[in-house]
This record gives sequence, structure tokens and C-alpha cells, in this order.
Amino acid sequence: SDLATSRHSQGHGIPHRYLVVSSSQGEQTTERNEYYMVNQQHGGNRWVRAVIPALLIHISIGTVYCWSVFKQLIADQMHVAPGVVEWGFSLAIFFLGMSAAFLGPFVEKDIKKSALISTVCFVCGFAGTRVSIAAGWLPGVFISYGVIMGIGLGVGYLTPVKNLMLWFADNKGLATGIAVAGFGLAKAIASPVMQWLIFTVGLAPMFYILAAVYAVMMLLGFALIKRPDGYVYSEQARIRRRDIMKKPVFWAIWLAFYLNITCGLALISQEKDILHDALSILPKYASLNATQLATAIAGSISVVLAVDAVFNAAGRIGFSTLSDHCKRRETAYLVIFIMSIAVCALQIFTHSIDNGILWLIVTMLFLVNAGYGGGFSTLPVLLEQHFGMKSVSTVHGLALSAWAFAGLSGNQLASFVVSHTTDAAHRYSALIPIITVLYAVAFVSIIAVTLATKGKSANALSSR
Repeated sequence: SDLATSRHSQGHGIPHRYLVVSSSQGEQTTERNEYYMVNQQHGGNRWVRAVIPALLIHISIGTVYCWSVFKQLIADQMHVAPGVVEWGFSLAIFFLGMSAAFLGPFVEKDIKKSALISTVCFVCGFAGTRVSIAAGWLPGVFISYGVIMGIGLGVGYLTPVKNLMLWFADNKGLATGIAVAGFGLAKAIASPVMQWLIFTVGLAPMFYILAAVYAVMMLLGFALIKRPDGYVYSEQARIRRRDIMKKPVFWAIWLAFYLNITCGLALISQEKDILHDALSILPKYASLNATQLATAIAGSISVVLAVDAVFNAAGRIGFSTLSDHCKRRETAYLVIFIMSIAVCALQIFTHSIDNGILWLIVTMLFLVNAGYGGGFSTLPVLLEQHFGMKSVSTVHGLALSAWAFAGLSGNQLASFVVSHTTDAAHRYSALIPIITVLYAVAFVSIIAVTLATKGKSANALSSR
């Protein structure tokens, strides 16, 4: 059974709490005790050693989503189509997922080294993007922003997560939600700064100035991050990746995570166009000329996108915190998928996009964004529930490979549906039924995880 005892460390009189975590693994339910100490007297250290460095790292690397701010400028300077340049961002997300999948055990072993490698790769990749633009070398943009920065993203994304779960053993979901919310809010924070720098000093200095800022932030995170006192890495206790990949429960969670990202990206990638079409048919804009209409619509879309970012961050904190208060962490995912299916189904039945019912459209966008963010923050604590704390970075890294593939499939799915819909007037509404079906498949996948693990737990109890 789970156990928590306290004692004073010899010679220092500092109270510590030993935590014993029980977990269920794979085909057989076992109890594996993992001991680590959390300094109770200096509880504030967990904010310095876990939360602050996590935010410094995640807010820095989360600016990868600011790509849309300058992609057109890169395309113009290199005299290529924006669609060609877009591969820089797609490669960054792909290498984020794949580097996390392959380097999870390395992050598990030494978060100091992983924090430093993340810093070097991310900063060099960001600065190298500008060097490649100046040289007019498009492959250099793909290598710098896509490959090198992507590796920094994957390693940096993983590095703080387990550390937060160790320091906040009683509120793992809340802790990971705070950090991952930093990743989600990075675009809202950095985009205006980038736009101001581009306007005042130009594109090239913007890259160099922000590379220096990110270097300072991430190096400070590297200096501060630290495991709780008493935590000892054990190579023998680590689960091998090939063993993880043999477990059906892993692939069921992977599928649900992949589909949540795919659906979220498919809708998010089209939300500007959806809002534009919906706003342009509103009676309040009927008397405006073309210039006034464009200005009014741009302002309204900016407000909606800003609120989107708030819902995304709130979802990251809210759903992972919800999982802390549920008997099983799958419950948070079930809520996400039920909510997403409901708002998409409401659009189907009301034809809100075709009819310009703005409040229904923004409700769908806000709640899908919240569920999209919540899927990221709840993933590590859900994996910890099934595979234990010892190898959570390894398992989390493998699961993030779903992000690599969803980063490609989400946008492509939306583009394919929109471009191949025979009736152009209904091209965006045609996407919603497909997304709804995919959310339903994700829901069934999580139900399967819940039923399978409940059955194994019951069998284990009856055999005692």
C-alpha cells in the first residue's frame, strides 16, 4: 500500500517526507516502490528548482509557434512561395517529437545535461536560421529551424516534466499543467515582441536579439533546475523502450493523443479563414466598404485568437489539475473528448459556420483549443499512472512521437478537405464531421485503456 512517513535528517533537524509510489505496469499488476525525499521545511525550493526553470525553458522553446510572424518575410527574402518555406516549421515539430522519442532515456538520466543541450540546439538553430536567410540558402533554414531547433525543442520539452512531478508529488497534474501552459502562452507573449522588433530594427537583428534573450533565459533554467534531494536514478529500474512498445495500453494512449492533436491542428489551422467567412456575412458589417470591412474583421479575429490562447493555457492547467482529483487520470481525457464531440456535433446540427452563428463558432474554437492544450499537460501524468515514475521521461518521449506525425497530418488533413470540397461555400463546415469522427475514435481508445486496466486490477486483487 502507499506509504508516507516523516523523519528529521540526522544532524540537521530538517524534516523530509518519504513518498512511496505504487504503479501498475503492462500485463501484470505489480507494486514498485520509488523513494525520494521532498524537503518540507524549504518547500519553496520546488518553485526555484522546478517551476521557474520549467517556465524559463518552455516559454523560450514555445516561441517556435511564432513562425507565422516572419514566415512571409523569409519567403519574400528568399524568393520562394510561403508553402515551400512552411516546411521549416513542419520539420521543427517533426524533430521535436522524434528527438523526444529517441532521447527520453538520456533526459531521464541527467536533466542538467539535457537542459544544456536543449539550450545550445535551440539558440544555435534560431540564430542559424538568420545566417541561412542572409546566405540565401533555403536548406539551411530547414536544417537550422527544422532539425537543430527541433532537437532542442524535443529535449527541452521533456527536461522539466518529470522534475515537476517529483517535486509536486501530490499535485503532479497541476505542476505539469503550469509548465506546459508556459509553452502554450509563449506565442501570445513573443509574437508582439517579434513584430515590434521587426518593425523597429529589422528581421535580421530580431533573430540575433531574441537568440541572446533565449540563451539567457534557458541558461538560467539550466542553472536552477535540480532533482529533489534523495532522488537517485536507477538504470536497473528503467523500463526499456521495446518493452513499452509491446504494451497495448501505450498504443491506445498514443492513438488518443495523436488524434487529439490532429483534430486540434486541423481546426486551429483554419480558424482565421472560418472566422473571416463568418464575420463577413454578419449584418453589422454590411454597410462597410472593402477597406473598413478588412480592418474590422482583422480586429475581431485578433481578439478571438488572443482569447484562444487564454483557453489553450487554461486547458493545459485545468485538465491536468482535474486529473489530480480523479480516481483515474483517463477521466480528464474522457472529459476532453466528450466536450470536443459535443461542440462539433452542435456545429453540424446548427450549421453555425454556414449561417454565420458567431457565438457557436467561437465556443467551438475556444473549447477545442482548451482540449488541445489539456491533452498535452495530462499526458505525462496519465503515462506515469500506467508505467510508473522511474521511466516517465522515456515513456513520455515515445508518446511525443505522436506529435511529430500529427504536426504533419493535422494541417494536411484540413488542407485536403477544404481544397477538395465541391461546394466552396461549405468547405470549412465539411471539415467538422471528419473531426467529430476522429474525436469519437479517440474517446473509444481511452475507454479501452480504462476498461483494460480496471480488468487487470480486478484480476490482480482476486488472485491475492
